[in-house]
Amino acid sequence: MASTLAVPGTYPTIRDALEVAPDGAVITIAPGTYRERIELTGRRLTLRGTGEEGTVVVDAAGLEGPALAVLSGEVTVEGLDLTSGDYPAIAATSARLTVRKCRLSAGYGAGLQATDMSTVDAAEVRVLRGQNGMVFSDAGGTVDSCEIRGVNDDGIIVRLGADPAIRNTTVAECGYRGIYVYQSGRPVIESCDVSGTGDAGIVVANNSSPTIRETWVHQTAGSGIVFGAGCTGTVEQCRVEGTAEPKVDIDPRAQVTVSLSEGGAAPRAGITESGAGQDAVEVDRLLGELDKMIGLDGVKNEVRALIDEIQVNEWRRSAGLSVGAASHHLIFTGAPGTGKTTVARIYGQLLKALAVLPNGRFREVSRRDLVGQYIGHTAEKTTSVFEEAMGGVLFIDEAYTLSRAGGASADFGQEAIDTLVKLMEDHRDQVAVIVAGYTQEMLDFLDANSGLASRFAKTLEFENYGPDELVMIATRIAKNDDYAFAPGLEEALFEHFSQIERDRNFGNAREARKLLEGMRKAQSGRLRSLGRMPSRDDLTTLVVDDLLATIS
Repeated sequence: MASTLAVPGTYPTIRDALEVAPDGAVITIAPGTYRERIELTGRRLTLRGTGEEGTVVVDAAGLEGPALAVLSGEVTVEGLDLTSGDYPAIAATSARLTVRKCRLSAGYGAGLQATDMSTVDAAEVRVLRGQNGMVFSDAGGTVDSCEIRGVNDDGIIVRLGADPAIRNTTVAECGYRGIYVYQSGRPVIESCDVSGTGDAGIVVANNSSPTIRETWVHQTAGSGIVFGAGCTGTVEQCRVEGTAEPKVDIDPRAQVTVSLSEGGAAPRAGITESGAGQDAVEVDRLLGELDKMIGLDGVKNEVRALIDEIQVNEWRRSAGLSVGAASHHLIFTGAPGTGKTTVARIYGQLLKALAVLPNGRFREVSRRDLVGQYIGHTAEKTTSVFEEAMGGVLFIDEAYTLSRAGGASADFGQEAIDTLVKLMEDHRDQVAVIVAGYTQEMLDFLDANSGLASRFAKTLEFENYGPDELVMIATRIAKNDDYAFAPGLEEALFEHFSQIERDRNFGNAREARKLLEGMRKAQSGRLRSLGRMPSRDDLTTLVVDDLLATIS
């Protein structure tokens, strides 16, 4: 069984954990900003952020070198924000690297750089800032369901014989080219969306030989696709529009087979046709992940019913039978800390696995992200946030705060609601909007616009956890942080949770986590007073006295 090391629970810094971590270990990193660099040579490790997107930040902006540098070895990185200064956010050299659900930012450097026979598999990675987005140089791997937006130069560079497979990926608003392939690069570029570039969309040069398939290149300042002299390759069923002329520019000395898609729906990153590309294994895995959540039996049944309906509709469509229009927008009601955000994430991933939505991107927002300060500003902000969530889930927490208070016409929350109603209808096949909040307040929210309630397919009620479920949650959190409960502590916790009043300020799972934080502090004081070095069992065991010290 893999060893798990918690930061900052057991180790104050990531570096401290790395110094003692054995090969195969998993280092879990709690939300916070860690101003340090991670350098790994010949290691086999997993680094996993445990918070929501954007909450676990490794900030090396003021330091000399990449935020994460991997030389040889085999490393997996999940759920981190990695920021560097004038270096790549991630640099892999002769390494096997897996990067999932990370956000990368760099100054004068790439978001991700792979060199010297590295193999990098990147999934759901967003490059937010950098000189380039991703650079593959004499390297390979996969880039799947990623997003590179607004970098200063080229979005993706493939060179020196590199051969990554780039699929279902958006490359947008780059200062120069979207994808640049040169020096014998041999990538597969499939089902991608390349747009808004300062020059050409995709450029191939220096004896390179890519396969470009079912990709949409549009709104580029230069030509859509360019092949230079001596290059070979294929362009299959791509759509090129809104670019400079010629849309596809092939040098006479290149040997390229070109087949363009004219008319019909433009291919977009991650889109597959009519239920094709469903991943039954992933659906089962995600439903299993949902089942592992403590409690929430009613919610689990509702989600399964939704997934069953989607699956049957796809079977009907494949059989040539009529299928009614379906909305994937949902309402989540209930108290805080009942798992609404986690279920929303799983739901988005399920829609992706069923090929209903192109990706499982999850965008969580609140009132301040949607409401502006003057007339017209709110519609602009709301539309921008909605477009960022396209292809995935837009999760609006405490959505009832958008409702106009007391009929005050100057409150721009109403403008946000009205904008959302129209966008939800216009793009109901491209995004799932989930609004969440207290039960009664959400009923008031739905009255804010006559068409709002009809946009949602179903309401899921998240009930408060019972005392036994809160004990299970506390036990799971403690185990993940390398703690164990002494005999009698579970019974004491049950008694404590049974006595807590379940009012609107009750935080459910957050109460369990808050209580454990207090017990850890009490344990620290108890161990310091022992007058000796505590044993390993001392360090990992929480006792009834720790609970009593916390609640007294």
